[in-house]
Parts: sequence; C-alpha cells; structure tokens
Amino acid sequence: MHKHNFYAGPSILSQYTIKNTAEAVIDFAGTGLSILEVSHRSKEFVAVMEEARALVKELLEVPDGYSVLFLGGGASLQFCMVPFNLLARKAAYMETGTWAVNAIKEARLFGEVDVVASSKDANFNYIPKGFTVPQDADYFHYTSNNTIYGTEIRHDLDAGKVRLVCDMSSDIFSRPVDVSKYDVIYAGAQKNLAPAGATIVIVREDALGHVERPIPTMLDYRTHIKKDSMFNTPPVLPIFSALQTLRWYKEQGGVKELEKRDIAKADLLYEAIDSSRMFEGTVKDHADRSIMNVCFVMKPEYKELEKEFVDFAAARGIVGIKGHRSVGGFRASLYNALPIESVRALVEAMNEFQSSH
Repeated sequence: MHKHNFYAGPSILSQYTIKNTAEAVIDFAGTGLSILEVSHRSKEFVAVMEEARALVKELLEVPDGYSVLFLGGGASLQFCMVPFNLLARKAAYMETGTWAVNAIKEARLFGEVDVVASSKDANFNYIPKGFTVPQDADYFHYTSNNTIYGTEIRHDLDAGKVRLVCDMSSDIFSRPVDVSKYDVIYAGAQKNLAPAGATIVIVREDALGHVERPIPTMLDYRTHIKKDSMFNTPPVLPIFSALQTLRWYKEQGGVKELEKRDIAKADLLYEAIDSSRMFEGTVKDHADRSIMNVCFVMKPEYKELEKEFVDFAAARGIVGIKGHRSVGGFRASLYNALPIESVRALVEAMNEFQSSH
C-alpha cells in the first residue's frame, strides 16, 4: 500500500533524495566505499559540502558577508549558541510555542531576556501583533513556524536597528527570504531537508566577536566559519542527503515554485476543514495559519471519534496525522516533498469518514 506521510519530523523526503542516498550508502561517488564510512576529508565529500553550501546560497539568494554552516546538535543546540555568540546584555524574544519557550529558557542563562510578545494565553494558537522590539536589545529572536500549534509568520519581520535571529526549522525553503534582514537563520534538517542530524546556520560574519565572554571552541560560530564546517567530523550522511534535496529543489524551480505548491496544498486542506461539519481548525485567524503544519480537531460533538478517524486514515495509507499531545486532534505536515496527491487522499478520507457518521 502506498503511504501518505504526514509526520511532523523526521518527515517525508523526496524520492530523489531517498534513492540517491540509498545508492551512496552502497557506493559513494564511485569510491567503492559507503557514505557511512568515507572520510569527511576526502575530496569527494569536501565536494559535497561545498556544493551544498553553494546551493543554499543560490536558493535563498544569500548575500555576501554571510557564511552557511552545517552543524550537529539540532536546532536545540542553537538555542544556546545564539546567545553565547550574540547576547552581551539583553535579548528580545517572541514566545509562540514550545521551541520558542525552550530558546528563551536557554538565553536566560546568558543575560536578560525581554519577552516582547506571547501567545501562551491561548495555547499558542495565534501570532502576536502590535508588539515593540526594544532598540537597546542585542538581538530579537523569533520562530517563524510553530510545528506543534500550526501557526506561521510568512514574512520577514522588521526589528529596526536590532539584530534579527530566526529559527526557521520547519519552514525554511518554503518561501523566499530576504536574508539581508537577518544576522542568524538556523534550521534543523529533519523537516524540509534531510534526515535528522544536521542543522543549517546562515550567519552574518560581522555580527560575531562583540561579546566579551569566552566562548567554548565548539560553540563559537567563528570556529566553524574558519574551518568550513569541518572543525570536527560533521554529520556526513544527513549533509549528503541535504545536498540531494537542494539539487531537487533547484530542479523543481526553486523556492518560489515550492512556495506556490505549498500554498496550493494548504489551501486544499484548510478549505476541507473550514467547510466540514465534523472538523475544525485550531488556528482561527487565516493570516496566522501555517502552510507547513495544519492543525485541526473534531468538533465537540464528534470528539470521541478522533481515534477512530486516525485508524480509518491509517487503513488508507495515511500516516502521521495524530496531533501533538499538547494540542490533541490532528496535524498534517505538508512539507515540500509531500505531493498534493497525498493531501487529496486525506481530504477524501475526511469526507468519506464524515459521510459515514
């Protein structure tokens, strides 16, 4: 049975990425060695790293003065690396979900944190508006897409003269980004790029070196810039897979084309939810709705049927739609590699289930 993969992460990858990675596990670049055992210093893997960096710069139109890094530790390590490198006295944060909460917790180990806006009062089901970023902050940090709660900021925020930092883990490459507005962009690979294990960091080089604290070598962005992400052994397999995805993105027409497809998928599913007598979305303001992670629940009178629907969908090859425990209900993750046919299959299952009840 064909599977429709809606898992939130690790999540669906293109067949191009999976096939090429599987082949490299057997024989990488004609070396007679597996990508699992090849030296990261070999000319073949150095070429992988160089091409991957170049494609990130090309696809996101990264300007001069920025470095693209591939690091380990996941996006969660960036929760401390950012303040380690940038926080001298005070930082401003927006609190829009679990990962923002975790980032705030880490930043408070390094200095004062001003939470300038929060949606915690409504279980993070909206994006705060009308807040002010204090211009004496060292930087302003926000999470662009909130995977658990299904909210997303689909435009580049303006922090005035304050440095801008964004966790784009679950929506990077889903829309054009004006990288010049940011000082640090980071993203775990396991949503829209590769298997878990690698993290992309795009960092403005002149933003570094302005804190007085000593920074451990591994946590200093300058270490990894100087060594081209090869200071220590990088996560070789995820970076190889990331390169395959980046090549596939370019073949598909780049980020603008991916955004067009992602919007079409999200519109199809949200329309089905909004027109349903059984289902309802958890994010009411359409402007705040994520096109990557669509969260919805059963209306109160049908609540007891949620598990039955998950089983109903699974019998049709639809997997990964159970909502996070903090929200409940359902979550359909529509990452770049997910074909619109899978969304159609989910909508058909929703309509069939509703008709049978």
